[in-house]
Amino acid sequence: QVQLVESGGGLVQAGGSLRLSCVVSGTISDIYDMAWYRQAPGKQRELVAVITSHGSPNYADSVKGRFTISRDNVKNTVYLQMRSLQPEDTAVYYCKGDLGPTVTYWGRGTQVTVSS
Repeated sequence: QVQLVESGGGLVQAGGSLRLSCVVSGTISDIYDMAWYRQAPGKQRELVAVITSHGSPNYADSVKGRFTISRDNVKNTVYLQMRSLQPEDTAVYYCKGDLGPTVTYWGRGTQVTVSS
């Protein structure tokens, strides 16, 4: 049974930082792209950042220069370092893992709340 479990969310003041982690566990042969998405109340889920199996990152324009995605392939973990957080970054953050050409798993999400 494959599971993706996020952690590291919480409440932070504007300008602060948080580091999210997502651990992939279970029977895994390969992990391809991994990504972080977020969904704010009343809004659609949106892509925040994605990283390939070789470590190449891409970011949404709204987080470029503030967020950094990274991964540890030995630990089957992906991270999202978030700096200069703003109230508009408030959302539930979800981890997504592509574990095969057509196999995708999602975590249950972790809440990030940024107060002004």
